Amino acid sequence: MMIGLWVGLGAGTLLGLWIYGERGRLLRPSTWRMIRLSGWRRFLNLATAHGYFYARFTDQYVKIGSQYIAPLLGERGKRWLATHYHGKVLPTKLAQALISVQEPIPLHDLEQIIPFPMARDLILAGPPDIALYPCPCRRLREDPCTPIDVCMVVGKPFVDFVLEHHPNSARRISQDEAVELLRAEHQRGHIHTAWFKDAAVDRFYGICNCCQCCCAGIEAMSQHGIPMIIPSGYVAAIEHDRCNGCGRCVRGCPFGAMIMTVTKAGDKKASLDWQACLGCGVCESLCPQGIIALVRDEGKGVPLDVRALPPIKTE
Repeated sequence: MMIGLWVGLGAGTLLGLWIYGERGRLLRPSTWRMIRLSGWRRFLNLATAHGYFYARFTDQYVKIGSQYIAPLLGERGKRWLATHYHGKVLPTKLAQALISVQEPIPLHDLEQIIPFPMARDLILAGPPDIALYPCPCRRLREDPCTPIDVCMVVGKPFVDFVLEHHPNSARRISQDEAVELLRAEHQRGHIHTAWFKDAAVDRFYGICNCCQCCCAGIEAMSQHGIPMIIPSGYVAAIEHDRCNGCGRCVRGCPFGAMIMTVTKAGDKKASLDWQACLGCGVCESLCPQGIIALVRDEGKGVPLDVRALPPIKTE
């Protein structure tokens, strides 16, 4: 029974790749590289087919998932989706560090950082390949935030796959260009998230730079209760005495964690909903008074901070 299931799924995956994904070729070079990396047994299963169609038909995948599947999921389906496809919030400095590595960095015991049964050990090759790719979430919207090209695919074999299958929309960028884009998106009030998926290999594959009005991940969490986005390990700390109640942080928080309260004296002050805060740092950048800062909070998990990890010795 199990062998028959494996064979059926594998045959279906290969047939789908050949007919729909590879334009008459029996797998493109980047797909072969992914197979060699993951091994045939892992490649010939439903999870890998899932990952393939996500990378190959990203816009269609996100549209179907966000508009038709997410609203219908029960609790079991929500847990399954979050387990197999999720993002870790990154403050800007940690996002910059992740794409600025120069030497191979080992990431071990990732269950402390990503509390799901995947991507427990991986090596970030440095300096990493980076491809810039149009954000599928923004492309779904009638009046999206701009710019559109803000999604970063990081590392092989994913960069090769995206460049080979989306030559008209994806392009390779340098580490300096990636850092500058992260800074610009932070100034626009957008959040950075590192995404993990159970595709051909369980690992981090990209950085999303999105906004509360366009992001399908935020929408899935806030509207449908799917816990797809994991806290950064930080929370916002406010110097309440200096707050003038301008409300920019309240309006800009992607997760509704900033709320306006009125003191006994009648003054408006920003306050934090600790439970809702994921530690993205958007409020920090929006505050004109400079009185909001991210602080480490063990109750929000462990940060994905490659700066705290030693490089691999090559001696």
